[in-house]
Amino acid sequence: MDDAVPETPAVAQDQPAPDPGYDPASPAPLNVPRTPTGDAGVDAALDRLGDADHLATDGHLEVYEDVHRGLRDALTALDARPGPPAPPRPYEHRS
Repeated sequence: MDDAVPETPAVAQDQPAPDPGYDPASPAPLNVPRTPTGDAGVDAALDRLGDADHLATDGHLEVYEDVHRGLRDALTALDARPGPPAPPRPYEHRS
């Protein structure tokens, strides 16, 4: 009985040898298209997502938190804009 195990798997003759520089765990861009929204703050936050393409997974959290903060600030700014004055309430001031 022969218990010898080959050290490396054999590569089929019709398939190219794997690229020795390829690392499946290395960062790779997702190339997800981002459509501009027309709001400069929102677009800047969404563009920041592209920074995660070049980071290892453990660096994504900082980018995602930064984007979330930017989007939350953009929504908060919508509430802070002055709108039209509220109509008077005629029954509120009775004497």
